[in-house]
Amino acid sequence: MNENQVRDDMVRLSKSLYDRGFSVGSAGNVSVAVHDGLLITPTNSCLGFLDAARITKIGTDGRHLSGDKPSKEIFLHRAFYETRPQTGAVVHLHSTYATALSCMGDIDVDDCIPPLTPYVVMRVGAVRLVPYVRPGDEKAGELIRDLGGKYAAVLLANHGPVVTGKDITAAVYAAEELEETARLLVILRSAKSQLLTADQVKELKTVFGSY
Repeated sequence: MNENQVRDDMVRLSKSLYDRGFSVGSAGNVSVAVHDGLLITPTNSCLGFLDAARITKIGTDGRHLSGDKPSKEIFLHRAFYETRPQTGAVVHLHSTYATALSCMGDIDVDDCIPPLTPYVVMRVGAVRLVPYVRPGDEKAGELIRDLGGKYAAVLLANHGPVVTGKDITAAVYAAEELEETARLLVILRSAKSQLLTADQVKELKTVFGSY
């Protein structure tokens, strides 16, 4: 896929996320790997009103090549690309229910989105809670690198989800699946929930694989 098509896909899918309330104002950022670097939404940009020509391009050496100033969360994105070679895109949102879970004090740090449905297993996998650091702090990238590429998605404590995929469509679908599962978990919080068993999870990974 050529770079112009990637830029158009970023605009289209980011607007879809914004229009459905997965991000508000200038919250959230999206990046896609290209052959000579990565494209990332600019700092303080709104996912609902991106200009394809102004999307930031960063070279493989980290230099700003073109477009507006990159998102201050670029450290998060680069850490995933560097530790998970299969990563083709990264989506960071402040979606309501996933962010709500990231603020709760009693979730499992190593698996904060339990296997409630088959699709969260297939599209997202285990989700790690990453300790809080202020937005834009380079330490966030260090925390992601410390995970060694084990997780395709994380929740940033008191902040929101960061989800990866093999391409932008897969990353967006995974981010949507995580948010929907988080919504179900919040709705069911006071009820006795039935999770998928370890054998059921194993079967899903055997049949469909895992990203």
